[in-house]
Amino acid sequence: MLVGPRMKPSVSARAARRTSWLPTFLLLLGAVYCLIPVLWVLMAATKSRSELFSTFTFLPGSGLWANLSELTAYRDGVYWLWMLNSGLYAGVGALLSAAVSAVSGYAFAKYSFRGRGVIFTVILAGVLMPPIALAVPQYLLLAKVDLTGSYWSVLLPSILSPYGIYLARVYAAAAVPDEVLEAARVDGARDLRLFTSIALPMMRPGLVTIFLFQFVAIWNNFLLPYVMLSDDETFPVTVGLYTLLQQGASKPALYTLVITGALLSIIPLIALFLGLQRYWRVDLLTGAVKS
Repeated sequence: MLVGPRMKPSVSARAARRTSWLPTFLLLLGAVYCLIPVLWVLMAATKSRSELFSTFTFLPGSGLWANLSELTAYRDGVYWLWMLNSGLYAGVGALLSAAVSAVSGYAFAKYSFRGRGVIFTVILAGVLMPPIALAVPQYLLLAKVDLTGSYWSVLLPSILSPYGIYLARVYAAAAVPDEVLEAARVDGARDLRLFTSIALPMMRPGLVTIFLFQFVAIWNNFLLPYVMLSDDETFPVTVGLYTLLQQGASKPALYTLVITGALLSIIPLIALFLGLQRYWRVDLLTGAVKS
């Protein structure tokens, strides 16, 4: 049997292979751009006070353990109190926000009621509002009920997330079939049982995403706690490090503590993302098998 010569790739195929490198290169360029500040913080946290401004930027130093010891000893470990406060604000706030988003998104997706479109439009308008425009009105409202300066002054504004409600509605509309809900109603299930036993497990991967987004947003939030809080024992780590940075203008020795604290503040976010990503994948695969 005669075999003809191997056909050469067409011009369009070769062009497609060449153009596929362009998005890959752009993604790698964006990744490097995002990781360079993290690499700088990692290298700077290992340097002593004398090495911080006298050695090459991306060359590791020899003062990491000394910096950690000084940071822990600073004001009897106030930094770890700031970390605990951030965990409280972000953890409780993200859980409550995910719960409110789940109930609201499910209601908007699966129930018809008067004014649904108008209410949802108003909620979406909150996505467009910059946080700096809401901080002062929120402070004035909470000051009338004597909540400013307390943990509630940071937690309460974090519960309602317009973007989380939007994501929950989109996910509920796509992941919760109307036929399943109708079959459950025929079997005698009431609305609360429909949500907790049927809709909520189907929405779980989307709620994990909402929780992660809200946790990161609250953990990195600076303006709201800066406006609301006055006692440094209630500060989150963002505001606490800012106060250290301000003191560093007169005490340059504090710069190493600020950089080391910034590095440590990243670790919980990385651990949370990796843990929830694994849970997210398992939950998606489980839902695919069940469906």
